[in-house]
Amino acid sequence: MNMAGFYDESISNGLGWRAVLFVSGCPHNCPGCHNKAAQDYKFGEKFNKKEIIERIKANSILKGVTISGGEPLCPQNISEVLDFIKEVKKEKPNFNVWCYTGYTIEQLEERHDSVTDECLKQINVLVDGRFIEQKKNPTLKFRGSDNQRIIDVANTLKENKVVTMKI
Repeated sequence: MNMAGFYDESISNGLGWRAVLFVSGCPHNCPGCHNKAAQDYKFGEKFNKKEIIERIKANSILKGVTISGGEPLCPQNISEVLDFIKEVKKEKPNFNVWCYTGYTIEQLEERHDSVTDECLKQINVLVDGRFIEQKKNPTLKFRGSDNQRIIDVANTLKENKVVTMKI
């Protein structure tokens, strides 16, 4: 997996101070994408999990990590993303994990594969759905278009229905 970028600190990619990993590669090709260059799977540099984990461990103000893209949950990236999340949680057990994806949670659940299922269990908040330029709304927090949802993943899996968060 390639990495399109990494922020050591951000407050605009989820609640609280967070590290942000941008993975490379995305199959969606949404018109108006804010990170068009990251759609290329070869964009950026090779992801160095150990280095990124060390940077996260060294930063005492962080409350969580956000994984964005590109597309972190596409078949080409999801295994390494899951491995990264597990490693982060091993080092920082109380960390909150946000993930941005162009897939809906329903599409991810329909995969019925163990990697996707485990990845969803490791994610606290999922911002789902493709960016739709006609539904762009700059007043929204943590999402770009009205169709995208901010989902409490644990409660969604437990209740077997989508539980969105009011932010």
